[in-house]
Amino acid sequence: MFLLITMVLIVVAMVITSIRMIIGPTVWDRLLALNLISAKTILLLTLYGSYTDNIHVLDVSIAYGIIGFLTITLLSLFISRGGRQK
Repeated sequence: MFLLITMVLIVVAMVITSIRMIIGPTVWDRLLALNLISAKTILLLTLYGSYTDNIHVLDVSIAYGIIGFLTITLLSLFISRGGRQK
């Protein structure tokens, strides 16, 4: 029961973070919100894998973590160098 309540609260936090990503006044706020959504997705996948005793979901969450980290790193590098303005 505790894992279900935690998963619901994480989904609510993801919705609030999505609203922040849409409203964000700067591109850095939007990038930070995207990073938070990625981290919460990893946490949600890990909790779901523990809840269902499915070890394959944990592998997916590790792969998603690596992909999310690389995506945020490359996007921040792209934005800091000027993006499409160059």
